[in-house]
Amino acid sequence: MTETSSHTARALKSRFEVWDIITWGFLALFVLFLVYPMYGILKQSVFSPDGHFTLEQFGKFFSTPYYSSTIINSFEVTIAVTLVTLLLGIPFAYFYSFYQLRGGKFLFVVSILCCMSAPFIGAYSWIMLLGRNGIITVFFRDVFGIRLGSIYGFGGILMVQALKFFPLVFVYMNGAFKSIDNTLLEASENMGCTGVRRFFSVIMQLSMPTILAASLLVFMRAFADFGTPLLIGEGYRTFPVEIYNQYLGENGTNHNFAAAISVIAIVVTAAVFFVQKWATTKYNFSISALHPVQKKKMKGISGVLMYVFCYGLTALAFLPQLYIVYLSFCNCDGAVFKPGYSLGNYQQAMKKLLVRSINNTLIFGVVSLALIILFAILIAYLVVRRPRPLNNTIDTLSMLPYIMPGSIIGIALVIAFGSQPLALTGTMTIMILALVIRRMPYTIRSATATLQAIPISTEEASISLGAGKLKTFLTVTTPMMANGILSGAVLSWVAIVTELSSAIILYNNRTITLTMSTYAAISRGNDGLACAFAAILTALTTVSLILYLVISKSEDNIRL
Repeated sequence: MTETSSHTARALKSRFEVWDIITWGFLALFVLFLVYPMYGILKQSVFSPDGHFTLEQFGKFFSTPYYSSTIINSFEVTIAVTLVTLLLGIPFAYFYSFYQLRGGKFLFVVSILCCMSAPFIGAYSWIMLLGRNGIITVFFRDVFGIRLGSIYGFGGILMVQALKFFPLVFVYMNGAFKSIDNTLLEASENMGCTGVRRFFSVIMQLSMPTILAASLLVFMRAFADFGTPLLIGEGYRTFPVEIYNQYLGENGTNHNFAAAISVIAIVVTAAVFFVQKWATTKYNFSISALHPVQKKKMKGISGVLMYVFCYGLTALAFLPQLYIVYLSFCNCDGAVFKPGYSLGNYQQAMKKLLVRSINNTLIFGVVSLALIILFAILIAYLVVRRPRPLNNTIDTLSMLPYIMPGSIIGIALVIAFGSQPLALTGTMTIMILALVIRRMPYTIRSATATLQAIPISTEEASISLGAGKLKTFLTVTTPMMANGILSGAVLSWVAIVTELSSAIILYNNRTITLTMSTYAAISRGNDGLACAFAAILTALTTVSLILYLVISKSEDNIRL
């Protein structure tokens, strides 16, 4: 009897061990805070306000060119942005990885800073530079009599987003090029395959999985970008902007229609995601760089052109941030900048919720990042070390926000938690919840990739020496994941402090952040105040990147 009871106890213990509790806990959290809100959007899209099932909202979208054109516009500009970023980022990464480029570390840091600011700030800055009364526009008009083309519409969105996102391709491709074994290149050269031919037939083919991954990341970010097309698109309307207009627009709202557009956006982005995953399987191979590529010296006119391309592109991409910082110290009256310099814009910001915005940004960011790191470590361990259907389901659910525009997350949370019994709208909790949901996939993917590279024999050795499973996880596994966690966390952090698309749905005066203060000042035409908020936000992201590089002591660990 005693032996039977002991056996039963051991069976129960093995069945309900800690990791099983964690699995069910995560499943419950995802169901409550992700699946349930998404169900709310789906329900609102197919039920009328009086509770009748209808597909009227979907019919309205597809039968009205005014609305259906937004999906075409979004695809047109997003595909164009993706192609242009590849055309810019791949050569940039090739020159950086294969040649001894002077000031390479400086170029790396500055290019990363280009993509770490909020996209809408770049759009706003380019309006100040190339808008109808922009400084460059006015200069060419008054001095040379040349009228530059419009910055607004398709071309403006394409330029702003391409300059913002090409560093993502650069970082991805830099990692891919460094993983190429030099013996493969030498072998191709011995077979007569050199120069441009070797680049396309060998280097590009070996890097294709990374190209597809970078393309997906750029596509998703460009497709979900809300601020850039809102500020610079004018008549060129896109999906995220139309969702916002239907939900919170000044010219009348239709929450059911906004929900229907959100469902369409989810289906479209999910389809793109799965097509990319399918395409990646066509290039399923691994490379071990036992002999890394040796960088060559730049020579002649080709070397000069490489320098011009790399430094010119980086300067052009970083120009908007520099100009915003410069304008923040200029005298300004509303939307008019006057001669002279002062701290007036910053003094005005102090009276306009600057302290509260900074405090909220830091509090929301630190709390959200702490939760993201904790969840990423646990989920990565469940997925890699304890693969089973439930854990794979959790991994899939954690990636859903990766393919959704932020405005959809915001609307879903308002629908789910806008009333009792769990009313969170207008609270700090719902802001943190949105940030964790939106930005968790970056750290999870980075932590998972790092853990997959760690041999399980290391943990087995620790257990065989007497350490328990939990102690091994805390003292051996987690520290070995540190680089991957840190690299994912820095991206999550910057994305958190520059979040706009979900925050604009959820924030109020008590929960306002630096990003929202910047956007509010822009929308009210207070350019000096907007520049001051934007400059402080830029400084915060710059310090974040520098701290990361100091702690990690290498840029190679960055996984955007």
